[in-house]
Amino acid sequence: MTTSFTTASTWLITPPRAGRFDSALRACPDVALLDLEDSIRAESKDAAREAALAYLTARRGQAEGVLTGLRINSPGTVYGLKDLAAIADSSVCDAVVLVPKVESARDIDLVSQVLDAERRRLSMWALIETPRAILQLDAVLATPRLQGVVFGAADYAAATGCRTSAKALLWARSALAAGAAAAGIPAIDSPYFELDDTEGLRADAEEARELGYAGKGAVHPDQLLVIREAFSPTDAEIAAARTIVAAADQARGDMTRAGGHMVGPPLVAAARALLARTARTLQPSAPQEAADE
Repeated sequence: MTTSFTTASTWLITPPRAGRFDSALRACPDVALLDLEDSIRAESKDAAREAALAYLTARRGQAEGVLTGLRINSPGTVYGLKDLAAIADSSVCDAVVLVPKVESARDIDLVSQVLDAERRRLSMWALIETPRAILQLDAVLATPRLQGVVFGAADYAAATGCRTSAKALLWARSALAAGAAAAGIPAIDSPYFELDDTEGLRADAEEARELGYAGKGAVHPDQLLVIREAFSPTDAEIAAARTIVAAADQARGDMTRAGGHMVGPPLVAAARALLARTARTLQPSAPQEAADE
């Protein structure tokens, strides 16, 4: 069974080392990416690339309902160019490709063209992690080849000199979430890097959801459950949405009262969207083979 990006709230990135990716898949993230960038030392990148492509070729893009793919090196580096050449020469298809250091639409267009992304059904995602990218969001998000964005908090903080706290990153996170919504594509929030701070992770994930993010990255499988819970509607939210929709249907488009609040079209639309997302989460989509027929 496949996972759609509308319900993919948990992303896990792991280096392509023996046993690590199998462990990641057993943790059942919605999206699992093999990392060729930050977690791989320069002298190990060629071997990591070879291992990652062999794994994805064997898996054919789907692994037990988990969307799989790669975070490549920046196309502006020699390692990124090698990644692109190797992927283009491989038989990898039906995979996610996360492109780091994206600062223009041309970055995505170039990678997509080199990889023949449309024919090979590669899903192109941009890692937004620099001040220039945030200031150029309209241009970055304008490319039709882009299917989603991921916020990179660590690199953004390093570039600006700010902390990785929620307060320091609020503007950039908000801008990216709003820009992605305007472009009609999902945004995934940066991981929370404190492995032993479960409550901090929960608060950070809940804030990302409040800002409009569709999900959040994880740096360890143990973080997945907390993230998934944070991005799942609570029973109270589902009940409130059902009350609003029922009241709206009864009022036939007029302003009405539901749960002690006045309810108009925007709140009704939000309630219907929440119930639709919940239904998609509870009812997995058909296998990809059937969908492609």
